[in-house]
Amino acid sequence: MTVDVLLTGFAPFDGADINESWQAVQAAAAQLRADGVEVAQLELPVEFDAAGDLLEAAVREHRCGLVVATGLAAGRRAVTPERVAINVRDARIPDNAGDRPVDEPVVPGGPVGHFSTLPIKAIVAALAEEPAIPAAVSQTAGTYVCNDVFYRLLHLLATDSGLADMRGGFVHLPAAADLPVEDSARALVRAVRTCLATPEDVVLTGGSEH
Repeated sequence: MTVDVLLTGFAPFDGADINESWQAVQAAAAQLRADGVEVAQLELPVEFDAAGDLLEAAVREHRCGLVVATGLAAGRRAVTPERVAINVRDARIPDNAGDRPVDEPVVPGGPVGHFSTLPIKAIVAALAEEPAIPAAVSQTAGTYVCNDVFYRLLHLLATDSGLADMRGGFVHLPAAADLPVEDSARALVRAVRTCLATPEDVVLTGGSEH
């Protein structure tokens, strides 16, 4: 079976019972399949190394044209496609395996950063047409496992010539208290459709002063 898109979310962490990113991925995948889009989905552990390893294996297995990884950004009130992944691990809290790296590279010897290859401005513009779904470009994915997975994905796509036609990136989703999971899922569906229909990003303001 040909897969159009690989969607990933995370398992619960830091004592939580759920992770809204995985809930949204499951709901979005079901909607996309109903619309004829072939979707693979993967729940990643909140663990340095393990999450990136599993994502890399899934990317090589499915070899689809599009990979959209998602994660929870508690405290944010908007759906935020990430612009850049940085080559650093600096964990404020331990991951689910008890690992807490500080000032370590994601990929030793790798570049300082990689830019998303998703049409992030087009995604934000498309979400502006959805009622009650705030969206904005994010300039940082943090330095925890979300950024780790984001960097691992983009580094893989940048360095493996066999994956040169694949696009990938990361979208942070708010906690359910700030945006219902069904709205996050609806946003993810719209984001995937936008990516599939938009080979090159649009030129729109998406910067920030801080």
